[in-house]
Amino acid sequence: MFLGTYEPKLDEKGRLILPAKFRDQLAGGLVITRGQEHCLYVFSLSAFEQVLEKLEQAPLTSKEARTYKRVFLSGANDQIPDKQGRINIPVNLREYANLERDLVVIGSGKHVEIWGKTAWDAYLQASEDEFADREEELIPGVF
Repeated sequence: MFLGTYEPKLDEKGRLILPAKFRDQLAGGLVITRGQEHCLYVFSLSAFEQVLEKLEQAPLTSKEARTYKRVFLSGANDQIPDKQGRINIPVNLREYANLERDLVVIGSGKHVEIWGKTAWDAYLQASEDEFADREEELIPGVF
């Protein structure tokens, strides 16, 4: 499980040092791809395979499903972190997420998200009040 917020830097070669708490879970390999809200998603290989199995269940006749799969999978990049826990973020994904030097890496349960710091700060500020003021159950049986 991935939890927490970290603020690493992107180096001049487009590499990110994964937070130490995430390294063991991702050491065997990972997939990085486009996420929603213009962040990047990082999955362990096994978690990505589970997501892919669910995507494959979507009907080919659904234009929305085809579009989602194309955008999600066309940006996917599999890799194995180096001995220092670094991964390379490809240029196309850095551009998609508008990543510069300052990043925010958050644990989101079964996956990790990578955000540009400015984008994350704006997203969090816009979302915190809504989160705090929620009056009805958003996820049945949980909150």
